[in-house]
Amino acid sequence: MKKLILIFLIINFTALGIGSWLMKNGPQTDWYLNLNKAPWTPPGWVFGAAWTLIMICFSIYMSYLYKQIPTTTILGLFTFQFLLNVGWNFIFFNKHLILIGLICIILLTFLIGFFLTKYYPVLKQKSLLILPYFVWLIIATSLNAYIVINN
Repeated sequence: MKKLILIFLIINFTALGIGSWLMKNGPQTDWYLNLNKAPWTPPGWVFGAAWTLIMICFSIYMSYLYKQIPTTTILGLFTFQFLLNVGWNFIFFNKHLILIGLICIILLTFLIGFFLTKYYPVLKQKSLLILPYFVWLIIATSLNAYIVINN
């Protein structure tokens, strides 16, 4: 089990690193700073803290899930999640395609919601480990939607 957790930690933190690299200095650019952002937009440090907690919890969640259901379907869904997560950074911050970014983050939110509901019967209370990811995506989706509507 520890080996699986370590593998998912490495993959998930690699995703965060790639996403950060792809967005370049997105949150500090004039483009982003001049956007009309939601009044509930948290300070920058919250994003780093949130994603650290989310990826730790999600790695443990995926380890339990893959141990229970070691299928290519689980790995395929995980890979799709990886691509959507990393891709959003590039689409939103690098290319400034805020509407496509919104579509991407909505898909990611639905996918994480799918994990939460579909595999709850298998993981029971361990499903709470994916809840921070789901809640954060709902918040992030609202932030992205606000930017689409108000810019």
